[in-house]
Amino acid sequence: MPSSDFNFQKNHFQRFGLPQSFKLDTAQLELAFRALQAQVHPDKSAHLSDVEQRLAMQRSTLVNEAYQTLKSPIKRGRYLLSLQGVDTQEETNTAMPVDFLMVQMEWREAVADAVQRRDVAALEQQEARMKSSARELEAELAVKIDTEHDFEVAAQLVRKLRFMEKLAEEIHSAYDEIDN
Repeated sequence: MPSSDFNFQKNHFQRFGLPQSFKLDTAQLELAFRALQAQVHPDKSAHLSDVEQRLAMQRSTLVNEAYQTLKSPIKRGRYLLSLQGVDTQEETNTAMPVDFLMVQMEWREAVADAVQRRDVAALEQQEARMKSSARELEAELAVKIDTEHDFEVAAQLVRKLRFMEKLAEEIHSAYDEIDN
């Protein structure tokens, strides 16, 4: 793809020709990604000048980053909020509702207990509960962003999903610990 045809100013949704919303047709995203990546892959520019090769690498990197962002619900939510000028404050605002924090503590204790007992079934059950809860948060996030445009609440939901993401990482580490 000639550099003149590639617009570095487009947002990720525009880049893939997708509507700017949290709800996303992942199959459509995948097709658009593969088509665009086939056009901008650096191998297509191997015969060009060094400058054109560097531009090809930048285009390919940008397409990959856009795809990874839109593919992940938490990254997509964060990105959509950033397009609205909203900072999710994940690093600075860790305030959460008490009931959410209590559930998080209970789940982390259940994971620790499962590891101590080397109980894979209990860990799988905890993972299923966590994934179900994350899907509920994602559905709520879609409503807050796409329908209600309540970006403040959406930012809090992204922070909650970040907590869930960390819990998922702990669960995966727990599987490794049990396996060893």
